[in-house]
Amino acid sequence: MHSPIRTARATGLLYLGLALSGLFGFLLLRPRLFIADDAGATLANLVAHEPLARAGIALELLIVLTKAMVAVWFFRLFRAADPVAAGCITAFGLVNAVIILGSAALLATAVEVSHSPGGDAADTVHLLYSVSGNIWEVGALFFGLWLVPMGICVLRSGLMPRQLGWLLVAGGIGYVLSAFIGYLAPAAGIVADALTLPATAGEFWMIGYLLVRGVRRHAPNDLLGDG
Repeated sequence: MHSPIRTARATGLLYLGLALSGLFGFLLLRPRLFIADDAGATLANLVAHEPLARAGIALELLIVLTKAMVAVWFFRLFRAADPVAAGCITAFGLVNAVIILGSAALLATAVEVSHSPGGDAADTVHLLYSVSGNIWEVGALFFGLWLVPMGICVLRSGLMPRQLGWLLVAGGIGYVLSAFIGYLAPAAGIVADALTLPATAGEFWMIGYLLVRGVRRHAPNDLLGDG
């Protein structure tokens, strides 16, 4: 198998790992533990379902690990086509990984506090989960930023369909805008959510293309990373 194909498949596997860990950790598991308007219920959930709470921490660490790794592998894949844009993918991805690392530390602290006999554990745990959630919200800024140079690399490399490149650029811009709208106009939550849809579609298309096709066989040799 040609080296760029191996690099593409490895990138796709890491990206799939990132998507699955985010799906199970942030979208499915967290809502079972954190009750936004009930601090007492959140504390009770952490005490009654400690294994789930610890699994949530592990999944956030897995998000950090896969995000950091896929950011590096995207650089390997696209560096020959556009080293600046490829470097931006890696830089923005690593910043986003560090942001989520902070969230994981807050969740770990919340689990520790939930078993602490002193102070108002319910309010403290609720606050820690709330801050963790807001870290994810503001982290959307860099999540959107990393999709823009990814789309640019697709457009300039010819390794993938140009439509995918434009979708990633549009999705990245939409994600950045959604981060601002979420705080400046909280009543427009539907608009903010809608702006992230192109990013979601672009990501799953990218994952599928990397895993199934890898890269286009007829791409110019000088635009193929050496893996």
